[in-house]
Amino acid sequence: MTSAGTLTQLAGWSMALGTIAGGAALLWRITRGARHIAHRLEQIADDWAGVPARPGVPGHDGVMARLGAIERRLGAVEHELHPNSGASLRDAVDRVAAQVGVSTPEK
Repeated sequence: MTSAGTLTQLAGWSMALGTIAGGAALLWRITRGARHIAHRLEQIADDWAGVPARPGVPGHDGVMARLGAIERRLGAVEHELHPNSGASLRDAVDRVAAQVGVSTPEK
């Protein structure tokens, strides 16, 4: 083989290697973004469903369990805002207003 043929073959192999390396770098970059998105989606799913505690990491309840706790707390607050059997905050305010002689607005 002549030296010109060898140089042409070497240039061809170099271009092929460069193309393969560029393709591998591009594939790495694309999959890196996809892995990041998959990790974020996994975090969202864990927050939604909740995770059990494991050594060194505390667990937490899912969204629906936390929402249920909020609803129970709001029910207790709402109970205090309306007149009922005389034990609510609203009943206490009404009693004090009656003793002082001030009228309270009706709901």
